[in-house]
Amino acid sequence: MGDNPTRARRTARRNARPNMPPLTHTHKKPSPTGKPRRYWWMRWWRRQNPIAQDRFAMLGPLVAVLLFVLVMLSAFGYLRVEESEREMEAVTRDVEYAQQRLRLRLLERQEQLMRVARQITNHEIEEEEFIFQAENLISQYPELLSITWLDEHRVVKAMHASPSANESSMRKTGDLLAPGDTDGTYDLARDLRQPIYSSPQHATGNGATLFVQIPLSDAARFSGVVMGEYSIDGLLRFGVPAEVMARYAVALLDDRQNLLAGMVPAASGRRLGGLLWAGRDIQQEVPVSPVGNSLMLRAQGYRTSQDMVGGGFMWLIGALSAITLWMLLGTWRHTRRRIQAQQALVAETNFRRAMENSMLTGMRALDMQGRISYVNPAFCSMTGWTESELVGRTAPFPYWPEEDRENLAMRLEDELNGRSNPGGFEVRVRRRNGQVFDARMYVSPLIDPNGVQTGWMTSMTDITEPRRIRQELTASYERFTTVLESLDSAVSVVPLGGDELLFANKLYRMWFGMDGLGHRKLVDMSGVPPVQSTDDSDQVDELAGLPTDPLTDARPENAEVFVDELSKWLEVRSRYVTWVDGRLAQMVIATDITARRRAEQLAAEQAERAQTASRLITMGEMASSVAHELNQPLTAISNYCNGMVSRLQKKQINEEDLLWALEKTARQAQRAGQIVQRIKAFVKRSEPNPTPSEAATMVANALELADIELRRQQVRLTHYVAARLPLLMVDPILIEQVLINLLKNGAESILQAKRPVAQRQIELKVLPRKINALEVIEFSVRDSGKGVPDELLERIYEAFYSTKSEGMGIGLKLCRSIIESHHGRIQVENLYNGNEISGCVFSFWIPVVSQLKPAAFPS
Repeated sequence: MGDNPTRARRTARRNARPNMPPLTHTHKKPSPTGKPRRYWWMRWWRRQNPIAQDRFAMLGPLVAVLLFVLVMLSAFGYLRVEESEREMEAVTRDVEYAQQRLRLRLLERQEQLMRVARQITNHEIEEEEFIFQAENLISQYPELLSITWLDEHRVVKAMHASPSANESSMRKTGDLLAPGDTDGTYDLARDLRQPIYSSPQHATGNGATLFVQIPLSDAARFSGVVMGEYSIDGLLRFGVPAEVMARYAVALLDDRQNLLAGMVPAASGRRLGGLLWAGRDIQQEVPVSPVGNSLMLRAQGYRTSQDMVGGGFMWLIGALSAITLWMLLGTWRHTRRRIQAQQALVAETNFRRAMENSMLTGMRALDMQGRISYVNPAFCSMTGWTESELVGRTAPFPYWPEEDRENLAMRLEDELNGRSNPGGFEVRVRRRNGQVFDARMYVSPLIDPNGVQTGWMTSMTDITEPRRIRQELTASYERFTTVLESLDSAVSVVPLGGDELLFANKLYRMWFGMDGLGHRKLVDMSGVPPVQSTDDSDQVDELAGLPTDPLTDARPENAEVFVDELSKWLEVRSRYVTWVDGRLAQMVIATDITARRRAEQLAAEQAERAQTASRLITMGEMASSVAHELNQPLTAISNYCNGMVSRLQKKQINEEDLLWALEKTARQAQRAGQIVQRIKAFVKRSEPNPTPSEAATMVANALELADIELRRQQVRLTHYVAARLPLLMVDPILIEQVLINLLKNGAESILQAKRPVAQRQIELKVLPRKINALEVIEFSVRDSGKGVPDELLERIYEAFYSTKSEGMGIGLKLCRSIIESHHGRIQVENLYNGNEISGCVFSFWIPVVSQLKPAAFPS
């Protein structure tokens, strides 16, 4: 205290006053001799051990601080251990309580389900009463998702499900449950004749579920089960007490520690090992009975700020100890550093005033009470107010807008309290003429030469125009960057005649890096002729001055290429753009189409196999009719040959009759050969080959095969093909397959309708039409069968779905695939006679060859 200059000056002034007793700073009682009182052992120690005294002066406080730290660490450690044990006991107690509540809830639901099972066994209730009771149970207990009555064959007799149940819980009466659907609990319940709980089942929608199987016995014979399905999340929410859920992070897990319901708090981060205050996680885990070890209940205490508080105290103690040691060392070494700043106050002030007056940034000074003490000319120019009108003014200032005064007053209060943002803030400022502009202000303390703060200095800049430009640029850049970076295509821009990469999005950088070689490679592979770069050192665009509108307005070039380095198929699209600096550049967009190419290849292979199989099935179904059709010319050939042999043996035939018989035989053999060749061409497996084809030829070839089957079934076939039809770019075999399939389906529908022979007719028409400005040819097959039920019109094209008992359900699916692969459409429409269906019309159309290119069809 004796080194304090202020106190020393005050003491000197007091001692200089007359009639004032001298003021001393000793707090010890003076000795009788007038000398400072000192104990004899201290004087002896200083005389005998001066060096040891200095060491003791340093080591004494150091040892005291270390002992203090050690004692505090021990105390905190002991308290933390005690607290952890109490927390663990509380968690164990609460978890066991929650487990008992869950167990009681499960047993109550089990007893209620067993009561329903006994009523079923005693034949007291039927399906409707069972559904009524199940609905009541599910509405009363939200954890129940569904209750199902299964017979001894796993067939659903009745069930009711909660509206919140997922699709897997929805079962229809008569459905057969697979053994895997019940996790084997159905068999255990049948064998043990007691309630059996399943292990948790993971499902989508409502999360994990749990099954309980209540066996049914009819005269000591197993007659099925009553199966209840629980929502594990519902068990947690409605079975665990709310006070336990509030205190702990409660979760239900399976035997593999997978989370089924609830929450597991995130790890609090890596703790400093070995610190006494670093508490361990407080958690307890018990199995839920009667389910068993497959369902575990875990509760983990929420980590509060206890560790931070304990750690903070320990760090505070350590910091204070370090500061104490540092001060002791500083005192021991007797070192002081004094900063002396010599400033030429007048010169510095004049220089700063001149600098502030020449600035374009407005400057304003406030004193500690918020009164304006200084403004520079730039500030006056911005606001329109003179210095004399502003200096001395207090809030509200005249340049504050009326609608912003409350907000500006709050900002001024923050400035005066030192809570201003070092990065500045934006405000609106009103000029004297009433105009309002945006400004940015920066506030800093105003320090005098003595280091005392005397106010606040504020600098103001007009940011109206920069703000508008910055907002527009920022919004444009963010939209541009967000769109291009999130594209699933690689985008790159390279100037014509150079390899400089002007732009590349994230996917391009990931595939090709940060150079333009990948761009150039894609351009070369796609077949787009690039402009060769020159070696001119002046970097002048050789295309400067030339018109670029035809290039930039041109449609982009598309190509599909395979990149070996990426093992990917890419769809490359390129076009020319004018870059921001005026140069003509080439933009390339490469999209990964590997999955599409593979899917198209696989679909083509599967469609080809399915089409071939369908043709073989069709010919197999028509085998008897084809055999009968072949038998007629073969029988005629045999008869002609036998007749000629007989007449030749009797020498009763002349040359003219023999020639006539041979011509008849040749025509019948040619007819049989045409039938065989038509069948062979129809069932032969070949690659799809779209060629310009005539509709009349395809219809004739299809009728040649289909008419055999129709005549056998006594179905009359009429057809009409319009004259001068344009060509179709199709595979004729596939179109013939569609026609044969539709004709055969019509004949089968007529037979199923059991129409009289006079009403058995099929009409085939081929007419030109115009659909959405597209020239097409429409094929329609009209029969007099029983049609297609209205509820099945949307399902007849599904794979493996058939309205015929012996059908395979692939015919119409293949027909639709074939027509759509030729860019056509197929549709069906019932014909009505009053309210009764009198027939059906299947029609499809295909674009003519003049509307589409051959390359547009799959090959």
